[in-house]
Amino acid sequence: MNATKTRTKAMTKAMVRAASSLAMFAAITCASGFAFADARTSDGRPDFTGTYDTATITPLQRPEEFGNSLTLTPEMAEAAAKRIADYKAAQNQDSDPNRGAPPEGGDGSTGAAGNVGGYNTFWVDNGETAIKIDGEYRTSIITVPENGRRPEMTPEGQKQAMARRAFFRENQGDAWWLEMDGPGPYDGPESRTLSDRCLLGFGSTGGPPMLPTLYNNHKRIVQTPDHVMILVEMVHDARVIRLNGEHAPPEVRRWLGDSIGWWEGDTLVVDTTNFTDEPALSLATRDLHVVERFRRLDDGTLLYSFMVEDPNVWTEPWGGEYPWPATDDRVYEYACHEGNYAMEGILRGARILEAEAETTGQSVEEADVGAGGN
Repeated sequence: MNATKTRTKAMTKAMVRAASSLAMFAAITCASGFAFADARTSDGRPDFTGTYDTATITPLQRPEEFGNSLTLTPEMAEAAAKRIADYKAAQNQDSDPNRGAPPEGGDGSTGAAGNVGGYNTFWVDNGETAIKIDGEYRTSIITVPENGRRPEMTPEGQKQAMARRAFFRENQGDAWWLEMDGPGPYDGPESRTLSDRCLLGFGSTGGPPMLPTLYNNHKRIVQTPDHVMILVEMVHDARVIRLNGEHAPPEVRRWLGDSIGWWEGDTLVVDTTNFTDEPALSLATRDLHVVERFRRLDDGTLLYSFMVEDPNVWTEPWGGEYPWPATDDRVYEYACHEGNYAMEGILRGARILEAEAETTGQSVEEADVGAGGN
């Protein structure tokens, strides 16, 4: 009897140790961001918890030369990847230490701050390959409309787009905004973009819709039976999706909108409304409505799809899809120095240019218009 008890205790301890080891392994793999293809939550739903790298060289909008063609041949995809890799390699070459200083105010070419400084290629992490779905490479993320491009804008949308473009011009060292009617782009912090102010990541990386950008494309999902949280690597965006809930009242507005979700089989559907007047999606308005779907693929990758509707801006809905591959990378803290440190320099530089314009009495017509901007 005692021998039997001893063996039972030994077997029990061994089982506990094994269970503990499995739990520790699961915790470690979960912390590292790895996602299991067949993982399920306690309520039987697909467990999307994990980290995903959404970087891709596939553009949001399809280049017009592809027309209605949704796919690329493998040869075309390989050529595009090589072209991007060669460009990055060339841009990463060491700079000439004997080069001269850039001209005052910048050289007028495109690039950050008129090519006098900004993010160089070292920081670019926009992927290495085109997206691949159902074994085929894609020409664009957008799939609706059929031409893979955003639909025509409404008259009001076109008017708003022109007004926003007036705030951005190439930097040639002149206070061109002094001749503008109404507020200028450098009057104060509130005049700058939301990404400059570190309120939202640029390019709708936090969304919705959640789109790939130039760098910081990791997404971290934490899932419970009642909520899904998506932590975005860029800035500090964290989307909290309430499951089986109702939208907040119309007067409640949020930077990332108000997201509620539900399950349709193994697909998570997320409906988002209640945006502020400036959603992360460029040109969109407070009436933006986005429906997203998350579905696990066999290899552990998530397939992310979305549909966008904003009757103030676009004449019809549009949407697309792209894969979110699982990664064992981590999402590290992101420090947004534009709002923390650079804002003072942006506004101070504008005041200096305005003082110079006042001193010289030079009007915009006399100056080389086409200056300033981001």
